[in-house]
Amino acid sequence: MQVFKFGGASIKDASGVKNLASVLKTIGHKNTLIVVSAMGKTTNALELIIKNYFDNKKELQSSIQEVKKYHNEILLDLFENVNHQTFRKVTELFDELNDFIKTNKSPDYNFVYDQVIGFGELVSTTIISEYLNHIGLNNNWVDVRTQIKTDNYYRRAHVNWKKTQQAITLKFNKSILNITQGFLGSDDNNFTTTLGREGSDYTAAIYAYCLNANSVTIWKDVPGVLNADPRYFENAQLLNKISYREAIELAFYGASVIHPKTIQPLQRKEIPLFVKSFLKPEAAGTQIGKNETLEPMIPCFIVKKGQVLISLSSLDFSYIVEDNISAIFKLLHQYKMKVDVIQNSAISFSVCIDNIYNNLDKLLQHLKAKFKVTCDENVSLYTIRHYNTSAIQQIEAGKTVLLKQLTQETVQIVTK
Repeated sequence: MQVFKFGGASIKDASGVKNLASVLKTIGHKNTLIVVSAMGKTTNALELIIKNYFDNKKELQSSIQEVKKYHNEILLDLFENVNHQTFRKVTELFDELNDFIKTNKSPDYNFVYDQVIGFGELVSTTIISEYLNHIGLNNNWVDVRTQIKTDNYYRRAHVNWKKTQQAITLKFNKSILNITQGFLGSDDNNFTTTLGREGSDYTAAIYAYCLNANSVTIWKDVPGVLNADPRYFENAQLLNKISYREAIELAFYGASVIHPKTIQPLQRKEIPLFVKSFLKPEAAGTQIGKNETLEPMIPCFIVKKGQVLISLSSLDFSYIVEDNISAIFKLLHQYKMKVDVIQNSAISFSVCIDNIYNNLDKLLQHLKAKFKVTCDENVSLYTIRHYNTSAIQQIEAGKTVLLKQLTQETVQIVTK
């Protein structure tokens, strides 16, 4: 088995879908599973639908129609016959979305988010599966929610590996080209769950692990894994080879090219991961595997914007020690804050967090009862792996440094 993952940028329009088919014909599609994300910026558009559902009902239907219109334009470019069954199937999916919105009684934002957001992947895989069949690449459309089973931690669900392995072993047909959705799973009540933003990479790794795949290839709009995000850094360079350990480090610190959880299941079975360009499918790209050294050995830059830096100090100048730190982390866990950096001294404690669930005000209210609190919102966290003096100076130039922390291989800098 080989597992291919195509992200939203690679299938943002009809030409992208046709290019996916071209990649399959060029590279080969025997014993292949394709994992696909939502098309283009569909996930963002669905997030607007969710926002309107809660906060702006009068714009709700128009935001749904925008998403439907976008996909219909792709359909019209792919299929000459408007009576092709794909039009009906996509319409049925949007009818299902509307039915959920009309009948849902749950006020839980995270639950609603997962039920709505998954339609992006359901629609994209339906369109691509039907198009591949249309051009003679026969395939089997798989509802990933019947195979990847999770808990009900909506928006960042945890995989139940035992149930997932059983479901995939029981239901997966290796003898045909398969296509399924990234990012999604389901809980014990068969409600849709999601694995976290950019979770399609993780989906590919889960299937690769359960199917004992020979390799996983992530097809991107870049040549492979770069040492910096070209959106924020000039002169980004291709990394030819990366070890599993280095890839885990880069993903943990926020490298957007790989989902943080992707590497671990692949490492356990020593399944190599390739990151390649869908525009140049025969180029080597980046190989991630066992005992690979970083090639070339250069600084790697990662930036996470829109972070929050909280600095705490004791009200009575007493030490911040184990019991205080334990209480702080209990609150961070309670309010679902993702911790990116911590730094402490005798009477102070600083933490840089990602406020994914918008619980910052509640957290601060709790913290202010026991500590003196300073909060800087919308800060940027820069991480440099294999840093040198020049790399640090490049990041700090023209910025206010709020926090800086160095280890042997990594420096992290929070700036305003």
